[in-house]
Amino acid sequence: MGKTRRPKAIVSLIVCLSLMAGLFYFGGVSSAAVQFSDDFEDGNADGWTVQYGTWSVEQEGSGYVYYQSGTSTEARSSAGDAAWTDYSVSADVTVEDFGGSNRALVAGRYQDGNNYYALSLYNSSGGKLEIRKKSGGSSSTLVSKTYPLAAGTVYNVKLELAGSTINAYVNGVLELTASDSAIASGGIGLVAKAAVKYDNIVVSDAGAVPSPSPAPTATPEPTPTGSPEPTATPTPTATPTPTATPEPTPSPTPSPSSSPGTQSEYDLTGFSSGNPGGGNLSETDSAYRKVYTAAELGAALKRGSGVKVVEIMNDLNLGWNEIPASAQTSPFAAHNTPLTHPVLLETGVSKITIDGFNGLTIFSANGAKIKHAAFTIKRSSNVIIRNLEFDELWEWDESSKGDYDRNDWDYLTIEESSKVWIDHCTFNKAYDGLVDVKKGTSGVTISWSVFQGDDGGSGSWVTQQINALEANPPAYPMYAYLRSSAVGLSKADIIAVAASQKKGHLVGATEFASDNAELEVTLHHNYYKDIQDRMPRLRGGNAHAYNIVMDNADAWVAKQKITPAMEAALSSKGYKFGVTSNGAISTENGAVLVEKSVITDIASPVRNNQTDPEDASYTGKIRVLDTIYSLNGVSYRGGSESSGSPLAPVPAPAIAFSWNGFTNLPYSYATDDPASLQARLTASNGAGAGKLTWAKANWLLTDY
Repeated sequence: MGKTRRPKAIVSLIVCLSLMAGLFYFGGVSSAAVQFSDDFEDGNADGWTVQYGTWSVEQEGSGYVYYQSGTSTEARSSAGDAAWTDYSVSADVTVEDFGGSNRALVAGRYQDGNNYYALSLYNSSGGKLEIRKKSGGSSSTLVSKTYPLAAGTVYNVKLELAGSTINAYVNGVLELTASDSAIASGGIGLVAKAAVKYDNIVVSDAGAVPSPSPAPTATPEPTPTGSPEPTATPTPTATPTPTATPEPTPSPTPSPSSSPGTQSEYDLTGFSSGNPGGGNLSETDSAYRKVYTAAELGAALKRGSGVKVVEIMNDLNLGWNEIPASAQTSPFAAHNTPLTHPVLLETGVSKITIDGFNGLTIFSANGAKIKHAAFTIKRSSNVIIRNLEFDELWEWDESSKGDYDRNDWDYLTIEESSKVWIDHCTFNKAYDGLVDVKKGTSGVTISWSVFQGDDGGSGSWVTQQINALEANPPAYPMYAYLRSSAVGLSKADIIAVAASQKKGHLVGATEFASDNAELEVTLHHNYYKDIQDRMPRLRGGNAHAYNIVMDNADAWVAKQKITPAMEAALSSKGYKFGVTSNGAISTENGAVLVEKSVITDIASPVRNNQTDPEDASYTGKIRVLDTIYSLNGVSYRGGSESSGSPLAPVPAPAIAFSWNGFTNLPYSYATDDPASLQARLTASNGAGAGKLTWAKANWLLTDY
């Protein structure tokens, strides 16, 4: 059916049936003309104006729905005419994940995000149905009742507005009635802080609607509830019209990437060249799976599932204690039990093993976030992971006295595999490494991704942990010692030192393993923010890093907080607390080439031995070309082989550079000038998840 707006000569039978219950209740009000309808069957959301949130039209079965996947802010999308007064708006609403006690609303007389009435599905105490009012940015509940709600269930809801009378229906039954006259006119709105699907939206004239008797179970609540719905600062009133051109989602600017599909900037290159992933499949293909929940993700990633494309539709919290029992089976497993972080103590951590796949793409169109989980890819080939963010996998390490040698939580570990492409992803601080490549894995490219420590803000992951330690120092001997007069660090000092990420990429986990020679990794257009070590750290094999930024400015400042006297005091107790300052490392005859890159405030930017500089078997080959290096404000641009270069490898005598197994790199690539690289990677369309806004099908392509 697509979209209709007044005037409309023919109303479909489906629309008529969706209105019948309300018409009968009010004694058969005549000529309930349809003002507007949208079932999204045209595959787009033309006519809707998005203010906040992550909105997209998604195929579901043989039809389409309007899907809002973001859960971090209140999402709003509106349509209709600011002059509408008395009418009803109905919709099919399916909440996929309330994300806690959050609401999904269908709004009428919607003037802007701060002025409207709404029918609200509220996930509180088993479920509530509400009529809400938001006026001048202040929210209140006019009337409510207990109403059991379940995620994944379709509710047909209708909000009816006639003069000062406001009625709410669910599945054709009048459930609530309220009276208020503060807002006289406005269009319609969809408002949510939850993952929710809207469909079959119909606006009809309410006609002369008498006020029915109030629903007996309703509880008047004329004052603001103080519930989790955020109170926004009032914004200017919007005036949408039925024929207005929708406000488009902005395309990336100003780079040539603003026209994806015609540019080669995001082509797959590097050692993973030729990797097709799961292929460019249609959403209707049986091998294409849309995932909303942990159980659905587990089913898609189960060995032998036949799934080729997995689209992550919304943020996923995947800790072992927060996933349902139905998901607590292969490929999920409980990971090492958390000991100190107050959030992880509740959620637990899961390990998800992707085993035996040949051809698999996992992506999100909206930069969805995955938390409390570590992934291992093993015995697989042609795997692509794009546009995902990984978070909340670090805790304070009392058990190994700061050596971080217990939990083994890496966001992503690749073993015994070939052809893996990780692109436009974001990896936040983790207990161990961020992305490790092991056991002879070849053909890996990691591109346009962000690897970053914690920002140390008031509510950050690290700050939450330190607050928990600060509340009970005797329970944490290492922390108590840091705060004692023997060391003398303040809480703020500890947060600053702990904020940076200890390890980046370990490539080759075992010394002198016979399959280390097969290791192949390309890193390009990645931004490393406050990563202390391993960008990469290679044992054998080959690694190529070009157009990457290692920006350790904040970590370098934090490093200065640990004085030599403090280091001695910590060492006397066997504690390890400080900031390592290494960049790219090659060992055990590995070959690492770093070119056209930027390295800032790293004491040892280029290393070639981590074990014994006197034993050449532990030394690797490493070359740097045309790279900008600065330390304490002193800058150098050049390579590692120039006389007196600060980019010359340490600590062992340099070995002449050559690739292992070939003379020239087996792929072509284009480089950018490092002088503009940091600005490019940190731009609004730069590296990381959620940066590119383009057609969803582009995430399945490897060549543009």
